[in-house]
Amino acid sequence: MVDADGFRPNVGIVLAHGGGTGQVLWARRVRGDDAWQFPQGGIHEGESPEEALFRELYEEVGLKPEDVKIRARTKGWLRYRLPRKLRRFNSTPGFVGQKQKWFLLEMLAEEDTVKFDCAEKPEFDAWRWVSFWYPLSMVIDFKREVYRRALMELAPALPVNNTIGERRKGRR
Repeated sequence: MVDADGFRPNVGIVLAHGGGTGQVLWARRVRGDDAWQFPQGGIHEGESPEEALFRELYEEVGLKPEDVKIRARTKGWLRYRLPRKLRRFNSTPGFVGQKQKWFLLEMLAEEDTVKFDCAEKPEFDAWRWVSFWYPLSMVIDFKREVYRRALMELAPALPVNNTIGERRKGRR
């Protein structure tokens, strides 16, 4: 399903640590070239962005709706163009890139709930917690601006435990 401008609808998922650390899940793609990214995936015809979010969340990292809490979502579509050399492998006529709705989720489940074997072809084979802004400098260049815009919009809703900062302010 590609829109009139050649963009396929997609959801992006920023999964925040439930302990208020300010860290997010960063996952390594199965491809073998040490490519890391946030989970993301296409929106099927007739599916809402929220339905796609929960389907992709389960398929890619094994989490169910009750394992997370939606903290925020981007207001509009964020678009990126796929480089021409990568488009040739896509069989959809007129396809130029992705348009994405991004979601910030807070993980409520235990870490051992994350798994990669819930889809026929797993997308990822490893994950780790990283600082919220770390992915911005590490993601492939053609996705960088979308990541920047998504993180800027979602940042105010990031669950962060301020207890440490408050204790430091109180010290002399």
